[in-house]
Formats: sequence, structure tokens, C-alpha cells
Amino acid sequence: MGLQSIQLSENGAAALATLPRSTGEWVVQAPGGDLERGMVLWLEEVLYRGSAEGQWLVEAAIRIDGGGRIEAQASWVDSDLVEREVEVKAVTLHQLALREVAAGEMVPGIEPDIPAFEGPGWMAQVIFDI
Repeated sequence: MGLQSIQLSENGAAALATLPRSTGEWVVQAPGGDLERGMVLWLEEVLYRGSAEGQWLVEAAIRIDGGGRIEAQASWVDSDLVEREVEVKAVTLHQLALREVAAGEMVPGIEPDIPAFEGPGWMAQVIFDI
């Protein structure tokens, strides 16, 4: 959801709640079960659907099966109705990170925009080309 939020204008973010939503399943396959590459493919799918299919992602419940199939119950709005101020052109592999954070482990934040995170859970770092 961070990918979507960095692209929105302030007005665009405020208007999302008022737009009609559609739902469905979006699926990508992580090659060879590689979850880092699967995450990149998922983000590329979000960009593609937003620009080519007119489906601006606003919410997703993601499930990853043991074979690296990434399934999301997605909710989206018409992309033409979403006001943006930044365009993400690509997802890069530069300094890509995806890892599980153990219970009680603390991942420090980076001020002012990235908060600290305490496990258990997952953390990701992705750099976008804008």
C-alpha cells in the first residue's frame, strides 16, 4: 500500500474513500518460490493494473501458499478518478530486502517517514524508479 500512497496527491488520498470500489482476486507466481522476486512481481502487477487496466489498488488481503503463489483479495477504484502527484515508473531490485522479523526484535525506523517496527511480522525495503 506504500507504493500507492506515495503516488497520491493530498486530494487524491482524501477522495479515495468516496469512490466506488470493485473487488476480485489478483495472482502472481514467485519464480521458484523466491519471495523477494515474488514481491517485485506483485508490485509490478499493481503498477500495471493501475496504468493499463484502470484498476487503482486501495486494499489487499494477501496470502502466499507453500509454492510461492501470491494471491490477493483486491479492492480497487477507477484509476482515471485518482489524482496523483508522483508517477512510479518501475520497481527496482537495488537494495531489495524482504525478511521475517522475530517476536520482540526491533527494526529501527528512519525519520521522518518510516516508523520503527517490532516483530513478529515481515519487513520489506523497495526502491522505486520515479
